[in-house]
Amino acid sequence: MKINELYDLTHTLAADYLAGFEYPWEALKGIKDMIIALGAQLGDDYSEVAPQVWVHKTAAVAPTAFLGAPCIIGANTEVRHCAFVRGSALVGENCVVGNSVELKNVILFDNVQTPHYNYVGDSILGYKSHMGAGSITSNVKSDKTLVKVAGVETGLKKMGAMLGDYVEVGCNSVLNPGTVIGRNSNIYPLSCVRGVVPARSIWKTGGVVVEKIEK
Repeated sequence: MKINELYDLTHTLAADYLAGFEYPWEALKGIKDMIIALGAQLGDDYSEVAPQVWVHKTAAVAPTAFLGAPCIIGANTEVRHCAFVRGSALVGENCVVGNSVELKNVILFDNVQTPHYNYVGDSILGYKSHMGAGSITSNVKSDKTLVKVAGVETGLKKMGAMLGDYVEVGCNSVLNPGTVIGRNSNIYPLSCVRGVVPARSIWKTGGVVVEKIEK
């Protein structure tokens, strides 16, 4: 569940910020301020296209996409038609933010793909993680109580999912509040996931978790 177990910090502009925490959800409250501070330090490769909205000059942003402040869109990233970046979003290099995708209070490491009809809120997605079409992070419990992770109090009412590097989430899956998925793990399509999924695992139909056999 710890940051150093989930993420290779060389693949995000938020490396120094995240290194100051033990658990990734501890970083959620400060994402907005972190992005504003980072934005002020970006070089000429970025354009401030609106107040506190920084877009790398190699990024492709569709004219129908909405970029809310503050946000940073990294090099060679594609933001497709009707994407809704509500704000407090740090999107890394070579990412895809797809059609009708909504981002809010998130860190997307480099090479993350959220390509089709995804909602990602109050979450951190690790290097080369991928959200299948229609998969979402649910970030508020139905009873509105504070989120716990494997019995650990987070103190947060809003917390989505923490995806480690190289995680694959199947289409139309729901990641319930406080879900943590370890590195190199796979989630079957149509899954309802909660709790902690160990690294190198497969979450199968019915919530059965098995060890992933590398070929």
